[in-house]
Amino acid sequence: MFEEQFANGSLDRSIWNVEGPAFWVNNEQQAYIDSADTIHFGPVTGAEDGQALILKPHWREGFATPTGRTTDFVSGRINTADKYDVTYAKVSARIRMPDARGAWPAFWMLGYGSWPDAGETDIMEYVGEKDWTSSALHGPGYSGDTPIAERQTFPSGEDVTGWHVYSVERRDLDLRFFVDDREFYRVTKADVEQYGPWRFDRAQYIILNFALGGTYPQGVNNVTSPYPGLPQSTVDRIKAGEIQMEVDWVRVWE
Repeated sequence: MFEEQFANGSLDRSIWNVEGPAFWVNNEQQAYIDSADTIHFGPVTGAEDGQALILKPHWREGFATPTGRTTDFVSGRINTADKYDVTYAKVSARIRMPDARGAWPAFWMLGYGSWPDAGETDIMEYVGEKDWTSSALHGPGYSGDTPIAERQTFPSGEDVTGWHVYSVERRDLDLRFFVDDREFYRVTKADVEQYGPWRFDRAQYIILNFALGGTYPQGVNNVTSPYPGLPQSTVDRIKAGEIQMEVDWVRVWE
């Protein structure tokens, strides 16, 4: 079993890498930086041991990236590439997120090699509609607006602003997706092979990140201004320091 409790007050760099500002995908509106501003730890209400990882976007008007892109936001993204991989296992994280349109926190996995051939497992994506999250698989022939995707809706009285455990069980012939041990989606190898080759019989690494706006949120909320997929109301809350993703723990049972 792998267990990361995020309880010692700093990021374990023997397990986690931090993405830097040269990285950019999906028309996201932030730059990722390696900073205690965007990736930090602290006491969080409701965390099982009182402590959690906090990924927090910040307003940084005119932030210039090494590639020449300019953005007004910075945020955090960590991964276990080349340090910890998963093939067949149950992968879970306990996460709490903000009610914020255009926010795009995610818990997911990527294979090694070129995308989408290497495969991608989206355990949980949230684009600011607090009643639901989504899961998906991407690979050769089923990437981008993939047909292998499903939304789950929270039970009455619950939403993303509460603590929930998001999980995938990666098996040799299927993947099963859960929220709080409630299975809501099962994808078989035969389902995937209607579209392209199965890419889930090989190692993938774990990613946690907090993106802002971009392709997926905009496709849902149709917001174009002041930023693609990111409305002014959420921008104002980022400026006020009110938006963050809290991760209590990550666990893997192989």
